[in-house]
Amino acid sequence: MKSVWFYDSPVGTIGIAEENGALTHVCLNGNKHLESFENIETPLLKKAALQLTEYFNGSRSVFDVPMSPHGTDFQLAVWRSLQSIPIGATRSYQDIAIQIGNPKASRAIGMANKYNPILIIIPCHRIIGSNNNLTGYIGGLSAKKYLLDLEKKYV
Repeated sequence: MKSVWFYDSPVGTIGIAEENGALTHVCLNGNKHLESFENIETPLLKKAALQLTEYFNGSRSVFDVPMSPHGTDFQLAVWRSLQSIPIGATRSYQDIAIQIGNPKASRAIGMANKYNPILIIIPCHRIIGSNNNLTGYIGGLSAKKYLLDLEKKYV
């Protein structure tokens, strides 16, 4: 069964979705991909919402919920790489391209970030431009800035 639960956070309403016992989406301010999900709180969605609350309260820096993001092999490699970025740290698109063994893929890294279905938990907000400027974020630049500022408190 595909289930979704909506959670109010400091950066807006977050839709948390699961299918077959694993998170498939964490979306800010709604998402058309969640329209086919049944609006029901499951134990996994409750656990994910609790972990997000702890994250926003400053008491959680690592998430431990099962995830099953859907994407291409390239996107999955990028999203795994993003999960290795420590809380409070940032990386450039180029850094991630080098890390996954494809140093000319900076633009493709940006596209993979754009399609990251599990925001915050897969921390694409930690990717900034090589000039240290904030760059695009599907949740909006104000949300990205908020998340990065929040995470600075962890270090």
